[in-house]
Amino acid sequence: LNPKYLSPLRLPNTRLPDRMPETAAPIVQIRDLFKVYRQGDIDVTALNGVSMDIAPGEFVVLMGPSGSGKSTLLHILAGIDTASRGTVEVQGVNVAGLNESELADWRNQNVGFVFQSFNLIPVLTAFENVELPLLLTALSKSERRRQVETSLELVGLADRGHHRPDQMSGGQQQRVALARSLVMAPELLLLDEPFSNLDVDLRERLAHELRDILQQAQITALFVTHDQM
Repeated sequence: LNPKYLSPLRLPNTRLPDRMPETAAPIVQIRDLFKVYRQGDIDVTALNGVSMDIAPGEFVVLMGPSGSGKSTLLHILAGIDTASRGTVEVQGVNVAGLNESELADWRNQNVGFVFQSFNLIPVLTAFENVELPLLLTALSKSERRRQVETSLELVGLADRGHHRPDQMSGGQQQRVALARSLVMAPELLLLDEPFSNLDVDLRERLAHELRDILQQAQITALFVTHDQM
């Protein structure tokens, strides 16, 4: 990504004033971010001086062609990858300053990630797939059940919790993946072209539904895609 081509689309009516005042500090602050990969004898620049802020409650869509560095940016925000230069802060936390143990704890508590592939475990039901992140917490079985049921209801799958992935459509599987990312109530949700494997009509419908879901859940989101939304 080059700053001259970086044009986040801030969708209307997605700010949530009841969660955080307009004067609140950005939940994400990116400053002069560079990422350079070495491929043989060639340096490949994936991020070239990117700077941006995301305010609490915003749904920001970042559009660009495949290979332009969108996924790299998400991976750095989530602490999955590291920048070559520049700073990334999420809720005031310098992500690069965390060690592996701190990073795992911080990511589990604060960041949700929805990938292009559903990454569901085929032998588990939708309920069990959504429950997986909660198994790492101290929540009781009844508390986990309540949170899973709430997440499935939020994505419109309250009646499909007992179905396995192979008993569901592609759109339903992606909803399960979304519910799994929401069940921990993350402060920031990162979506890496989550609907690109679906047909055009379903993709558009789910994108609009996603905005409504995130408004209900009051979650800040960065959605990257190569499609016009």
